[in-house]
Amino acid sequence: MQLEIEQYPKNVVRQAAAVWNEVVEEGVAFPQTELLDDESGDAFFASQSFTGVARNAETGEIVGLYILHPNNVGRCGHICNASYAVKSGLRGQHIGEVLVRHCMEKAKELGFRVLQFNAVVRTNEAALRLYARLGFVQLGVIPGGFLKKDGTYEDIVPHYHLL
Repeated sequence: MQLEIEQYPKNVVRQAAAVWNEVVEEGVAFPQTELLDDESGDAFFASQSFTGVARNAETGEIVGLYILHPNNVGRCGHICNASYAVKSGLRGQHIGEVLVRHCMEKAKELGFRVLQFNAVVRTNEAALRLYARLGFVQLGVIPGGFLKKDGTYEDIVPHYHLL
């Protein structure tokens, strides 16, 4: 599949929110619990430093997206944070890798020096393998740092990558 990544345009809010909401509803990766609708989704995606939307170049279908924003403020404002969502039926096709690589380049363009992930869930094995392959450094483990949808707690593994 050929992908095109563009800055979030408002006219795809429903498709982008649907992909995002799949991850939220699964309850095993994102910290958010509230689903996005057209209004809250547009406000959320538009408020980021950058929201990248991946389309299937042949069909125009939204297949994934990422949000990029500062991880902190002031003296730590050069560190950014990102989250990635891939449409559930299309996972395993390296869309996530394309999103992460694009995000790293965009973060550099925006003047960030470090990309940090605060809460990679230990059971998210595909993400852990991808981040290791791309040279991210694990910072340790926070025991029980993530509350899964089923009410159990899972460890989180923070990561960073120098840009």
